[in-house]
Amino acid sequence: MIFEIAPGIFYVGALDFERRLFDELIPLPYGTSYNAFLIKGSEKIALIDTVDPSKENVLIDNLKKLKINRLDYIIAHHAEQDHSGVIPVVLKHFTEAKVVTNAKCKELLQKLLLIPEERFLVIQDKDTLSLGNKTLEFIFAPWVHWPETILTYLREDQILFTCDFLGSHFASSELFVTDECRYYDSAKRYYAEIMMPFRTNIRQHLETISNYQIKLIAPSHGPLHNKPEFILNAYRDWTSDQVKNEVVIPYVSMHGSVKAMIDYFSDQLISLGINVKPFNLTVTDIGELAMALVDAATLVIGTSAVLTGPHPQTIYIAYLVNALRPKTKFVSLIASYAWGAKVKEKIVELIPNVKAELLDGVIIQGYPTKDDFTKLENLAEKIKEKHKNLGII
Repeated sequence: MIFEIAPGIFYVGALDFERRLFDELIPLPYGTSYNAFLIKGSEKIALIDTVDPSKENVLIDNLKKLKINRLDYIIAHHAEQDHSGVIPVVLKHFTEAKVVTNAKCKELLQKLLLIPEERFLVIQDKDTLSLGNKTLEFIFAPWVHWPETILTYLREDQILFTCDFLGSHFASSELFVTDECRYYDSAKRYYAEIMMPFRTNIRQHLETISNYQIKLIAPSHGPLHNKPEFILNAYRDWTSDQVKNEVVIPYVSMHGSVKAMIDYFSDQLISLGINVKPFNLTVTDIGELAMALVDAATLVIGTSAVLTGPHPQTIYIAYLVNALRPKTKFVSLIASYAWGAKVKEKIVELIPNVKAELLDGVIIQGYPTKDDFTKLENLAEKIKEKHKNLGII
């Protein structure tokens, strides 16, 4: 599809309603889009990003429909192939075009796509590029979510092209966000799965772009924002140090012992006025779990033992939590074992990046007894006390 989002500025990207997995890892319940934009200046023409190679024909057809027979610049915000994968094809069609990017992105594009040296124009942070009546300003934004990412600000139209920043995996035939309630979860999932490990960097980039007048935010995935404060306020909340009165409980129960403890523990927390989000890891969408981790004050991992350590599903989730680096303030463990009791040591070893206070958990042998249920009550009370001290309950 082609949309003119402002005079001389066209959406030329592609929708992918059917894609259900990204990077062979991230679930895509709403598909995704690969957003590319064509800017026709009075003197020069620039293409902002390309699309995933699977949608190569869509981009090329869109450029043909717009009767583009000359292209001066391809702005490469990010080297990952869902943005850059069709650059070599575009360069073949437009032999005079230069790839405009920073030195780090150039290096990656040469490695990933074998683009030759002479096709690049390397820019620095805050450099500008004139298209005649339109001026592009480049803003370096490393670790969103790779080290080379840049943003582009179109001064005359006050449009900020943000690459992965402020985007979402959400395929929609509507160009702009219209249903904010429906879109919010998709944007939060995207932040949780991709941006959360770089929360501090993201917060700095929010501060940087606050110095610009922005009428429209155009990310590389998902609908565009013609009411920018909606997504900016959401990101300010997610990247803040504030947590909510919530306990996230990912768990695995092989023979029912752990589930009995998790169910009892959850009821205790609820009775104390704490919001509980349990996730049975055998059926959980990891994106839903990642979203829950964005705000939660406490994480309690529940696991059965396999041989002498935690269940493999729990090991995977501990690794994932460590990679996502949530702002969680407290962590604890509920576990049951038959004969191998080195569960706690392995979990703690797997989450060094989670800068949270470790609360004494409840680790038992076999099925929980009355005394074990009392220990779960005590853990729930301890969490309530901790949440009270944070002022969130």
